[in-house]
Amino acid sequence: MKSAGGCGIDRDAIRKTASLLRKARSVLFITGAGISADSGLPTYRGIGGLYNDPATDDGIPIETALAGSTLASHPGVTWKYLAQIEERCRHARFNRAHEVIALAQERFDRVCVLTQNIDGFHQAAGSANVIDIHGDLHDIYCTGCGWRTRVRDYSLIRIPPTCPDCGAIARPDVVFFGEMLAPEKYERLTRQCRDGFDAYFSVGTTSVFPYIAGPVIEAARARKPVVEINPGDTAVSGYAGIRLRAGAAAALDAVWSAYTA
Repeated sequence: MKSAGGCGIDRDAIRKTASLLRKARSVLFITGAGISADSGLPTYRGIGGLYNDPATDDGIPIETALAGSTLASHPGVTWKYLAQIEERCRHARFNRAHEVIALAQERFDRVCVLTQNIDGFHQAAGSANVIDIHGDLHDIYCTGCGWRTRVRDYSLIRIPPTCPDCGAIARPDVVFFGEMLAPEKYERLTRQCRDGFDAYFSVGTTSVFPYIAGPVIEAARARKPVVEINPGDTAVSGYAGIRLRAGAAAALDAVWSAYTA
């Protein structure tokens, strides 16, 4: 394997990726926790995952702690782990991978970002067409009366927070385990995929959810170019024509350098 830039990335794969981008007019980037790893945010699962142990220090899986039913019955437990995640986001910022995806808007007719991340880094980096399918950790609302606010720093609010208007427990506008996706965001995704893209990138995600794996699988079946950027194997690795086994920032920076050379 020939490395690119001394970072251990397959140079031939970089060249092929840059070549397919030169022929593309539209690109879909599907991103997961791995793209924010270079910002200092650990992934939830997988290599270097924050919650790889079967249970949290409360003796329950993280999926249970961050479930909608747990928020309803034991909001303090759910907010405890939300606060941990927010604290990591608070001291971090977007990285080169987010920057490259935002720069792509200047080169292609249509760029869409489908992200599972709730950190808001894609928007902060300048991406405009972002479907944050799981929501944004910083948007807080009350399910009782509709009160809303945006909180950049959880340390400045009481945990769990209560609505100042009706006193009910507030929650972030994110999709917890066991909850349905926001219909309007899923409809946006459906419309974007219906229009199709010339190239598909799966970046830093294990693709365990069907709505994340689906666009990649459909693209591969339609013989559209699929590039996966991930240091490990995932649910969609077999569908990728090009695989870059590296971190998102290093890989996308190398691809962008080759593409713009």
